[in-house]
Amino acid sequence: MKTNMLFIALLGLMAVSFSACKKNKCEECHYDKAGAEIELGEKCGDEMESLEANGYTDTTGTYIVHCGH
Repeated sequence: MKTNMLFIALLGLMAVSFSACKKNKCEECHYDKAGAEIELGEKCGDEMESLEANGYTDTTGTYIVHCGH
């Protein structure tokens, strides 16, 4: 019984660890504007996900952001 509980606890810890690693993942990001690639630098976790989902907005419009491609 103790072995089963330990195994389940270990699986739970591994699941949390993998999701934490993905959340803290960092990539170089950029967007395309008038045929030029504009670098945004390295973005991580929630900031990177938000940029990819919502794009980057400046005074001329909103642009699709690509990270790690």
